[in-house]
Amino acid sequence: MNRRSFLTLSLYTSALLLSGCGTSSRVSVTELKPIKNRQLPIPPLLDPTPDDQGVKHFNLTIQKSFHTFFDGVQTTTYGINESSYLGPTLLMKNGDRVKINYTNHLDETITMHGHGMHVPAQMDGGPHQPILPNATWSAEYRVKQNASTNWYHPHFMGKTAEQVYYGLAGLIIVEDKESSQLNIPHNYGIDDIPLVLQDRRFNANGALDYSPSRREIMHGYQSDIFLVNGAIEPTFTAQAGWLRLRLLNGSNAGVYEVGFHNERLFYQIASDNSLLEKPVPLTSVRLSPGERAEIIVDLSNDAGNTLILKELNHQKDLLTINVSTAFGATYTLPNQLTTLVKEDPATAVRTRQFTLGMQRGTFTINGQSMDINVINEYVPIDQVEIWEITNSMMMPHNFHIHATHFLILERDGSAANVLENEKGYKDTVYLPPNSRVKVIVRMRDYADAQAPYMYHCHFLEHEDHGMMGQFVVTP
Repeated sequence: MNRRSFLTLSLYTSALLLSGCGTSSRVSVTELKPIKNRQLPIPPLLDPTPDDQGVKHFNLTIQKSFHTFFDGVQTTTYGINESSYLGPTLLMKNGDRVKINYTNHLDETITMHGHGMHVPAQMDGGPHQPILPNATWSAEYRVKQNASTNWYHPHFMGKTAEQVYYGLAGLIIVEDKESSQLNIPHNYGIDDIPLVLQDRRFNANGALDYSPSRREIMHGYQSDIFLVNGAIEPTFTAQAGWLRLRLLNGSNAGVYEVGFHNERLFYQIASDNSLLEKPVPLTSVRLSPGERAEIIVDLSNDAGNTLILKELNHQKDLLTINVSTAFGATYTLPNQLTTLVKEDPATAVRTRQFTLGMQRGTFTINGQSMDINVINEYVPIDQVEIWEITNSMMMPHNFHIHATHFLILERDGSAANVLENEKGYKDTVYLPPNSRVKVIVRMRDYADAQAPYMYHCHFLEHEDHGMMGQFVVTP
């Protein structure tokens, strides 16, 4: 069975499962056909509009739309600007003054959170900054962080998972002087390619199906139908040179192991929020929901060949890369990408404990479910702290902290367990079942005793059902 037939059979099986296998709702194997040889959609770069104060305005309009996942089927989605699924990429530089204007034309309330962005709490786009139907909310701030690949997505209480599922997400790329001077690919859409990785379920008519059972809320809503930038098994034509891929696990709950079909060597050069100090050679990279990785693969000797990027846990094709006979740029990968400023753990003034668990069928952190009226932690500005996060359950979780970026100090009691490719700055850390991590944290800016930030599991069904808390940064 070829991979296209296998995918069609998977769609058929999923449709039967979702319909309860009743004979009246069965569909034929050939009814849902992914678009063949579809070129990889590249989210467009959104041109900002500067005002007379030098502030760059990014205008994003959110509305219902229709997207073509399958031949002849128009699927209802949520789109942003001209995009019918996902939104444009926002490119900004460290030091820029920006204003992101989100206008909501849906018939439901949303928020839009800048995941990984270091911003004031009132500009964070969390549950406390709702955008009502036909209203506009703006996140205005000065960019104060190093080069990184971040993203924006909804964060409305109890609705995050569903709203992301229907397509509300997009990338925010931050550049700085150091990254722009590195001898690596920088041509967006040509040799610097964003890949938003997701899995989605569809019903027999090709409609997105977000209807998790209680068990699926517990274990996360997952599928074996994978999307890359909103397309099923797309194709990309690359030049025979170096290729930079910005990977985002934008799924609700899938933990992905991403690599090439032939165990091809590549180099990870960046984690969530920073360059790595040195390129890390890998044949696969693990990403839990919300995590990012920038990788470089050398295709300079692959003219005329084909390379397949796969999700290895499911052995499913993500992206077919056809290498053309046209030669692109080649480089000498720097031995040193950056030097990270690191806090000394000996200067930490306290250690905070966070235990991810469940009580009476509801997800909790430290025994408490999310209450928007309760501040769980008060974190003084400019103090070094250790946050120890424990997953006490027999299922995977992860932990995302708003407001700041952190370094991982230990996994399961040892610094030796921290992987080389997760030694950059991060905002989301994966926790396998019954595991714990220590991270070092410092809130450098934006003290506000009234406006809270969030910390939570980024498995979106877990977040929506209680595994989230709030903290304020105090003077």
